Amino acid sequence: MKMAVKRERTLELAHRQGILRAADVVPLGISASYLSKLSEKGYLQRVGRGLFSAPDPEFTEHRSLVEAAAYAPKAIVCLLSALAFHGIGTQLPHAVWLAIGLKDRPPRVPTAPVEVVRMGLRFLYEGVETYKIEGIPVRITSPAKTIVDCFKYRSRVGMDVALEALREGLRDRRFTSDELYYYAKLDRVWNIVKPYAEAIL
Repeated sequence: MKMAVKRERTLELAHRQGILRAADVVPLGISASYLSKLSEKGYLQRVGRGLFSAPDPEFTEHRSLVEAAAYAPKAIVCLLSALAFHGIGTQLPHAVWLAIGLKDRPPRVPTAPVEVVRMGLRFLYEGVETYKIEGIPVRITSPAKTIVDCFKYRSRVGMDVALEALREGLRDRRFTSDELYYYAKLDRVWNIVKPYAEAIL
């Protein structure tokens, strides 16, 4: 492949995806080291270990979630990070909260601090939505599942956080009562959620 064509294909992919990893270009017959060469010449910008983007990329407020998803595509954004993404409550998480399976290796995200939550498979993949942010698919728990998870992991996030999120979620109709009931029963916290939900409703 001619160098000009290789560079053009790589840059086109960088603009389309937002973030490039070696796994994105190797199938095109382009080596991982070529990304570093383009970065050294100013064609690409290194945004993390093994992560590259087009120069002057359009970053969003969810940049840390994008980086976490790039490094740990199987992990799911949850709890405080999911609340912040959905605009529920007043929490400004200091780290990216990621849910993984009980036996999964903790994800390594060198560009952002991470809080890991382990969940059984029965709970892990329920209520997960995929959003494309800066060209990267990011898996995030839905509003109802996120709030129920806050009750389940209240010892880590605080009961006050769970209650604030529940009040705001119900007030703004971010989910239905049926959705709340379904995930609360699934997470086995309906007995805890029920009196607060009834008081709000």
